[in-house]
Amino acid sequence: MGHGAKVNVKGSKRVAGFIGVLGMSAAMVVLGVGGMEGKGLKTACNADAAAVDNAVVAFHAENPGITPTPRLLTSHSDGGPFLTSWPNNGGTIFSVSVNAAGKVMVSAPSTARAVPYNPANGCSAVS
Repeated sequence: MGHGAKVNVKGSKRVAGFIGVLGMSAAMVVLGVGGMEGKGLKTACNADAAAVDNAVVAFHAENPGITPTPRLLTSHSDGGPFLTSWPNNGGTIFSVSVNAAGKVMVSAPSTARAVPYNPANGCSAVS
């Protein structure tokens, strides 16, 4: 009976070690997925900002002299809609807007100061 207890203890140590290895592997997977999630969010932000930027260009072509707004870009007036809906990431990760001059602006996070969208650096602050 004592011998069986030793085997169980050794077996328990092996199981605990195996569980520890599994835990570390799971942590690495979670960290890896977190990095991919950040890249996905940055890609989503850039795609949304680029779509709004393209809509603003198209709006200006149809309506020179009128400043585009989210309402004008998504409405059926003035040659639109130029966007089917305004981009909304559903959270606080990033925000795309149009300023009073009709320039596409990006905030990352959405509570940050908005900066002009530039395809070269786009949503570089999103992580």
